[in-house]
Amino acid sequence: MSALSASFQHDDEMLVVRPGKWTLTIVTLLREQTLRFNELKRHAGGISQKTLTITLRELERDGFVTRTMFATIPPRVDYELTDLGRELLELADSWRVFAGRNRAQVEAARERFDATGANRPSASSTANSSSDYGHRRRAGGAVGGD
Repeated sequence: MSALSASFQHDDEMLVVRPGKWTLTIVTLLREQTLRFNELKRHAGGISQKTLTITLRELERDGFVTRTMFATIPPRVDYELTDLGRELLELADSWRVFAGRNRAQVEAARERFDATGANRPSASSTANSSSDYGHRRRAGGAVGGD
């Protein structure tokens, strides 16, 4: 077993943070203050109620956000970062710096790919395509032209 494969042998033991499209936005909005659901929705701009609910539940489940419910009428629910969430915020800040520094390079790479790469068949599609030998196989396993 190689050193690389050994380092990934116990993936289930690794903490895996898989931020969705809105995760870093929500964490950043909670940087300075506790916010209610509708405040988060308004400040995030463009996030659906369902997506915000799912994102907040994932953040709460992973220990990055706490949800405090108050027995008032109407009910009040506040969201705030935990200490772990504040540490995640450091990653969000690093990601923003990286994105700002490399935006032009990423956009250029996307343009190159869109111009040429998107038209190339993927390795899996060529391996499984009927243009390979599979549809031209003759009885007895011999390969031949049509």
